[in-house]
Amino acid sequence: MWWLGRKGPSGFSASSTAEEVTQGIDATDFTAIVTGATSGIGAETARVLALRGVHVVMGIRNMAAGGEIKETIQRDNPSAKIDMMELDLSSLESVRKFAAQFKSCGLPLNILVNNAGIMATPFRLSKDNIELQFATNHVGHFLLTNLLLETMKQTAIEQRKEGRIVNVSSRRHKLSYPEGIRFDKINDESGYNSFSAYGQSKLANVLHANELARRLKEEGTEITANSVSPGPIATSLFRHHSLIDVFVGLLGKYVMKNIQQGAATTCYVALHPQIKGLSGRYFVDSNLAEASSQAVDPELARKLWEHTSNLVKS
Repeated sequence: MWWLGRKGPSGFSASSTAEEVTQGIDATDFTAIVTGATSGIGAETARVLALRGVHVVMGIRNMAAGGEIKETIQRDNPSAKIDMMELDLSSLESVRKFAAQFKSCGLPLNILVNNAGIMATPFRLSKDNIELQFATNHVGHFLLTNLLLETMKQTAIEQRKEGRIVNVSSRRHKLSYPEGIRFDKINDESGYNSFSAYGQSKLANVLHANELARRLKEEGTEITANSVSPGPIATSLFRHHSLIDVFVGLLGKYVMKNIQQGAATTCYVALHPQIKGLSGRYFVDSNLAEASSQAVDPELARKLWEHTSNLVKS
């Protein structure tokens, strides 16, 4: 029933698709990285950005699946500029290899879409001994952004165009653990709740974007950082919870967004001229929205930045 959604100030609504919110935009001189582009809204984001002329580099874990997505996009859009590079966000070593590989290509970078994510997984530690959802959804993207930031700054200066960083969060960021980020208990299996841990990682996405926006503004850098919530979408993210997965399979198309609608806010914030100069903001349904009180806490954002910086150094 998303088609009943009322349009917001942007002129778009929950029923708007990624193609609709980018209609008429020519981005032929832009280069973007989209993580997690082998399925769901990541694949749709890559497709629509390429449709608008963006040179898209897919940062993906499954190269075979990525090849199929690339082939499909180029079959439907023969002029699409698509490349693939291997990236496992749960591994800091893989993130560093990806960043080094990208920089060795000598490509500019206008847009970074931190999209890849996992949801409500059973408790598990990453290769770097960090709780897997926090590692994949936040820490990996934090390091990736830091490693690519100089390239984005250089691109913004040389092309005199605003760079944009988009963190794909979730409305679930409002349902983290009571303390928001459990700095001393992130790896505590005894107190682990898969959905609260997911909320924690999504809260971290918003806090990361906000603190990054503050730092970039302080530097006077022409790069914005924002976070978005795609809304409830029928995707494979629910695969770790069989009952929910069954519900999504049976009723999802009636009560949830489709993939085209789910990717709209990401593409809107990545490309639309309405967003120029806006940074440290949170978007839902291709409109400005209010994040949770924890998400806009500047002290929590600074503490998370310091905590994550220490994680990626150690």
